[in-house]
Amino acid sequence: MNEYSVNWPAPNWVRTFATVRQGGVSEGPWSSLNLGDHVGDVLEHVALNRQRVEAHIQVTPIYLKQVHGTRVINLDHPLPNLPIEADAAFTKSKGKAAVVLTADCMPIFFCHDKEKVVAVAHAGWRGLAQGIIRETINALNVSVEEILVWLGPTISQPYFEVGDEVKSIFEQHHAMAKNAFLPGKVQNKWYADLTLLAKQQLQELGVTKVYGGDMCNYHHPNLFFSHRRDQGVTGRMGYYIWIDSN
Repeated sequence: MNEYSVNWPAPNWVRTFATVRQGGVSEGPWSSLNLGDHVGDVLEHVALNRQRVEAHIQVTPIYLKQVHGTRVINLDHPLPNLPIEADAAFTKSKGKAAVVLTADCMPIFFCHDKEKVVAVAHAGWRGLAQGIIRETINALNVSVEEILVWLGPTISQPYFEVGDEVKSIFEQHHAMAKNAFLPGKVQNKWYADLTLLAKQQLQELGVTKVYGGDMCNYHHPNLFFSHRRDQGVTGRMGYYIWIDSN
């Protein structure tokens, strides 16, 4: 099955799978491996696509109802009716994969160099501004110095124009945030660097083992869906992380 390579020096018990848009049954703007069941695609197609991924990874994925917030779910606790409204999930057990779906927002994988725990977060500008990275790291409850982080494909700075209000929100809470914005083509508009904003926050939290962050999904229409590029009618990629059962 087609996948995007997750290149980071995670321990050998960490497993990941990152999808690209090929390999599914969806049609039209959702072609072809759309995993989002909230984007207008035929639900039977989405279900078949998810079944293909689950058959490939051989572990049960737990999908979230992502709301651009900061709630982090512990998949080892009894789960209420799915999907759960949250934007990050973690597990210390085998048998379940933590999952987020994206189409411009940044997927972020977390693991620990010594303790068996893995997590994934969905980080758009709202989640980053509200502290999704901090909340995920706090939920792991492990030594920050040994946390490894991988930043997945996201919309890059040349394509991500935002207003003054977005820039101001980040600058109110993060001293270095101003360096992540370049002036836009019109007044009161800015080009935001989500990857740099995430790296700045990780640095502030004491995380030094950071990888990835070098792929723009907007720029590669044959590989990735993009909400902005495709004007809101598009699919979602999936980012899965779990603990090896062997």
